[in-house]
Amino acid sequence: MMRFLPTDEQLAFAEAVDEIVDGHGGTDIPQAWAAGDTAPGLELWRQFAELGLGGLRLPEEDGGLGGSAVDLVVVFERLGYHAVPGPYLESLALLPRLVDASTRAELAGGAVATACVERVAPFALDADAAALRFAIDDEGIAPAAAGASIASLARVRRLNALTPGARTPLDRETLSGALDEASLAAAAQLVGAGERLLHEAVEYAKIREQFGQQVGAYQALKHQLADVRVALSFARPLVHAAALALDGPTRARDVSAAKVAAGAAARRAARTALQVHGAIGYTAEHPVGLWIALAPALDAAWGTPTFHRARVSRALARV
Repeated sequence: MMRFLPTDEQLAFAEAVDEIVDGHGGTDIPQAWAAGDTAPGLELWRQFAELGLGGLRLPEEDGGLGGSAVDLVVVFERLGYHAVPGPYLESLALLPRLVDASTRAELAGGAVATACVERVAPFALDADAAALRFAIDDEGIAPAAAGASIASLARVRRLNALTPGARTPLDRETLSGALDEASLAAAAQLVGAGERLLHEAVEYAKIREQFGQQVGAYQALKHQLADVRVALSFARPLVHAAALALDGPTRARDVSAAKVAAGAAARRAARTALQVHGAIGYTAEHPVGLWIALAPALDAAWGTPTFHRARVSRALARV
């Protein structure tokens, strides 16, 4: 029987992530990162490294925690909830399957790593803050140097072009599995970002007044908030189901279904949160803007909605 609820151990790990983020500045961390100050974010990375997060998906014989794909989902949902900046997806989800043993040891030790992938993620996230950079294409994986910076929709996502060195060939199935794990992690981040947007919207609706009463009293807004709750509640089980199927024959279909649902739910949450907050939601000073921009950026990353819907359609057509 499939289990879609986190275990006590997973809940404890999620709580540890929350406590570390809150204890080191909370929303001040992504705000500083967006302003160009990476020091608080890198200190947070070091704290997570002490927790063993760098080796979450690495086997114990490689110095990792031997965590499951569901463990990965639980962690990335919390990272999305806090808008934690940095290339965690690349370091924890994408690269462990693709790099050699010595690099896996560096990842387990907490090295900051990033990567670009031809056609899927053509620009690397936070290359200027990473110690390890890789360029990946159909021919293989190569260490790379950071190039020109590219503007991102989300202020906490700084993108760079990479210039690759000598390639090491990659097995096509290994690369496909790593890309699906990256998409899964992005879906979990989207659920977390959506949950934070819903929380911020509900709390602000209690204090913002319009025409002499709280905006949360308006029935139309209550319906919109309820729609966000329903969308997130439908997306989360799909993400967990995809995690359970990550090594099975339905991996591509399930990961894509999860990414589509999580992206749509997070985008709905962003629209509703912006409506609740009004113009203040656009400002750099108000933290809700971090998630309002993060939702569409993540929705387009690691496979666009069009790409993932097409994969689901092809899978269903073969049934």
